[in-house]
Amino acid sequence: MAGIDLTPRLPKKAYGGEGGSYLAWSPEELPMLKEGNIGAAKLALEKYGLAVPRYSDSSKVAYVLQGSGTAGIVLPEKEEKVIAIKKGDAIALPFGVVTWWYNKEDTELVVLFLGDTSKGHKAGEFTDFFLTGSNGIFTGFTPEFVSRAWDLDENTVKQLVAGKNFSGIVKADPKFTMPEPKAEDRKGMALNCEEAPLDVDIKGGGRVVVLNTNNLPLVGEVGLGADLVRLDGSAMCSPGFSCDSALQVTYIVRGSGRVQIVGVDGKRVLETTVKAGNLFIVPRFFVVSKIGNPEGMEWFSIITTPNPIFTHLAGRTSAWKALSPQVLQAAFNVPAVVEQAFRSKRNNAEIFFPPSN
Repeated sequence: MAGIDLTPRLPKKAYGGEGGSYLAWSPEELPMLKEGNIGAAKLALEKYGLAVPRYSDSSKVAYVLQGSGTAGIVLPEKEEKVIAIKKGDAIALPFGVVTWWYNKEDTELVVLFLGDTSKGHKAGEFTDFFLTGSNGIFTGFTPEFVSRAWDLDENTVKQLVAGKNFSGIVKADPKFTMPEPKAEDRKGMALNCEEAPLDVDIKGGGRVVVLNTNNLPLVGEVGLGADLVRLDGSAMCSPGFSCDSALQVTYIVRGSGRVQIVGVDGKRVLETTVKAGNLFIVPRFFVVSKIGNPEGMEWFSIITTPNPIFTHLAGRTSAWKALSPQVLQAAFNVPAVVEQAFRSKRNNAEIFFPPSN
């Protein structure tokens, strides 16, 4: 962990075509992905873009960054769920699910994927297995196997195996009638973080919605929690750390701001400005704090436990407030008046601190 580069990074295009593109963060450029067994990618679909059916070697949380569309999800030994998705939706995707994504609107549909690669083929990278196309499972089997498995004639097999030369994303014919989403299918499959009840709401400071097993039970199967945080202009997020040995993977959705991370031996391991599109990872037990620029900042994070617990070091609920005055005075080696001044501050503040007037 010593000396590992925590610099925020942007993704690079992995594949795509007329229907859209798939971009991924590289563990070579962001070493904490490999160190923490975390994968991160984005799917961007143009109008009529279809991300063809696939399954992955990793459990994930998907978050819709932009636009609206349709997602198809097939849980093992279950019927297909077809749900309408829109900006702010979070979807838990356990191991073994088959998914497809479709956009029929003019606005580009952009979906963020963050997940656990500890059981994947490559640490820090998602590996997807496509059901169709030139790199789909049909192409790997001989015609005999395909014919016998699906009880098909040779001519049909040739058509299926030939396919088109694409890699995961196509532009569907506008005349195709795609499955329509069902309202009942959405229940338990997705949660809109922009519309959900707030877990924290500090006037002039910020707001938080936490995704956990209470509001989206499937995250228990994924093994990840998540949150959406909106920090108001020039406000500060209290320094804090995950006290249950979880990694925090943060994607900046909107705005910009400053970030500092402090690690072992009290050393500052990152001090930088982050902006929309950046991804960075906070190692286990490292302390992180953020200050928004005047336009504010919004981020979506996954935490590598389904019900994360954080310890904040400033504000009303900070660990400092729980320690006895004598211990603090002796530990800091300061006069009582200094300890009292330290303790008297932020007695009513929560985890966000509005800018001083």
